[in-house]
Amino acid sequence: MKKLTFILFAATFVSCTSNDTFNKEIAQFRHEYKNAFITDERSPLKAEDTSYLRFYTPDPTYKVKASFELTPESTPFDIPTVSGKTKQYRQYGIATFSINDTVQKLHIYQSLKLMQAPEYAEHLFIPFTDATSYIETYGGGRYIDLSIDDIKGTGLIIDFNKCYNPWCAFAEGYNCPIPPPENRLSVAIRAGELNYGKPHDSEH
Repeated sequence: MKKLTFILFAATFVSCTSNDTFNKEIAQFRHEYKNAFITDERSPLKAEDTSYLRFYTPDPTYKVKASFELTPESTPFDIPTVSGKTKQYRQYGIATFSINDTVQKLHIYQSLKLMQAPEYAEHLFIPFTDATSYIETYGGGRYIDLSIDDIKGTGLIIDFNKCYNPWCAFAEGYNCPIPPPENRLSVAIRAGELNYGKPHDSEH
């Protein structure tokens, strides 16, 4: 009996420690996210506007393990942006995962322009929409940033708690890529950033 009690206590302790680490990680991510608006001179937000940024409560359910398929023969293509311009990307691979008891796929992209810059050579990009779009979250979709280093063999972790709004959610005049049809998830991703809590600004 004592041994069973110890095992249950140890399991509970590990679970609490894991959740605490997860919550701290998301808190740090959001702190850096908000701070970037203050330090970037191109930012659509002023320091006082960051108080209107809203997020779902961190939920480890939305940190998913995905299988990954590399697509090295993919042809570069144009992704339209909110402003009407286009940006060139190539499909780097496809992630398949299970969430809310359904199997979903996300196509992962690499910017042809950014990959020419050494500091962004390994940057990967996931624009997506889901069942919360236009309701709880920005209608133009949300983004997740990854690195090639995040891919471990044929797997990777996708943490939707770190998905964020494009700048077009805050002001007009930015060239925000519109998520391609293949990245429209059929489920509700109630994680990451919510709709901005202040009226849209037409100037930046």
